[in-house]
Amino acid sequence: MRERLERYQVFVYLAAILTGLALGAHSPAVAEGLAAGIWPLLGALLYATFTQVPLIRLRAGLAKARFLAAAVLGNFVAIPLIVWALVQWLPAEPGLRLGVMLVLLLPCTDWFLSFTHLGGGDTPTAIAFTPLSLLLQLALLPLYLWFFLGQAALAGLAQREMLLAFGSLILVPLALAFLTERWAQGVPSRQRRVDALGWLPVPLLALVLFAVAAGQVGTLAASLGTLGRVAPLFVAFLAMAALLARLMAAAFRLPAREGRVLAFSFGSRNSFVVLPLALVLPAGFDSAVVVVVFQSLVELFGMLAFLHLVPRWLFPGPGSR
Repeated sequence: MRERLERYQVFVYLAAILTGLALGAHSPAVAEGLAAGIWPLLGALLYATFTQVPLIRLRAGLAKARFLAAAVLGNFVAIPLIVWALVQWLPAEPGLRLGVMLVLLLPCTDWFLSFTHLGGGDTPTAIAFTPLSLLLQLALLPLYLWFFLGQAALAGLAQREMLLAFGSLILVPLALAFLTERWAQGVPSRQRRVDALGWLPVPLLALVLFAVAAGQVGTLAASLGTLGRVAPLFVAFLAMAALLARLMAAAFRLPAREGRVLAFSFGSRNSFVVLPLALVLPAGFDSAVVVVVFQSLVELFGMLAFLHLVPRWLFPGPGSR
């Protein structure tokens, strides 16, 4: 049942966004009231998601040196360079460019695992890599933004609200998830409770998208032309991610199932982790929120395509479905 929910989660999110937009258009006052619930929902979403990342098993992620090298170089060196190249094709609109950078720079740590499993990838290797991936991206995001935007522009963004969002909605849930995993370690009854939290990310993210869509109707209407410009860019990114996975797997002589992990890791981005940062951006960056949410939808449809293309054409072999 949970696997079926994860397989069709894209349609759950699409329904949530369309319902939210309808509510925002017809009942703006109700939509405005929902805005207060976004932050608790995001905190709960991130906590539930982080508990499914084996944070206390960081050492296990270092076991496969060749895969680790390919995954780190691909996600944290090659893909930022690809993003930099893609951003050059965008108009010089601050919210648009920053939204694209925020949402494409960081690799996913949640539905990446679901799609890796569904696509016949080496799920234990993917699970072992996620804590290292999460820690690296949290450490490197400020460096990436400094590289892309420059020190002056970054200083203008480093406002109190962004720091509070990063601390309260990312670091606090991360610390609580770590403590929860330590609490459950070695105790089956407690571990079952932590595993049960794995049911929550899909419905919680649907609620977040519903609330965000309801409150962003005006911004969306003003950004339709913008979305038309970034849609081909997001599709091009997915194609480049697949090609990069094939090249890296060949360069590091990885087996097919580990190559599939690379494909799903490179293609999926951590949109909901950067969403709190996009929501507190100053005036002039309003379109960044719409870009982040829109990318997550494009990516989810892309992951459905990956489920067919990756095991059958990109990395055929054992485990193909």
